[in-house]
Amino acid sequence: QLRLVESGGGVVQAGGSLRLSCAATGSAFSIRALNWTRQAPGKQRELVAAIIDGGSTNYADSVKGRFTISRDYAKNMDYLQMNSLKPEDTAVYYCNADALVPGTPGGPYRSLEVWGQGTLVTVSS
Repeated sequence: QLRLVESGGGVVQAGGSLRLSCAATGSAFSIRALNWTRQAPGKQRELVAAIIDGGSTNYADSVKGRFTISRDYAKNMDYLQMNSLKPEDTAVYYCNADALVPGTPGGPYRSLEVWGQGTLVTVSS
């Protein structure tokens, strides 16, 4: 079964940088799209960045030019490089995947949305 585990969160001063990692483990899965989503206290969840199989990327306007999403296909790792961090970037960051995983034995693959447990990023002013 596909599992996602985030790491790399922490406390950083405004203007600093962090790199978040998302490790995908399991067997016989294929990730069609990987998103980084964040949720700040008292706010709705916000899609921050996405990378689609093939390499296309999308970013929220609030992070364009500061955040970069990337994928290491060989390692099944995804990354979110966050530069010029602002206090308003403080949130729990989640990676989530739109994946294909094995279905019933002998049957077709099935779609599955998988979420990691989240990693906290705190940006101090």
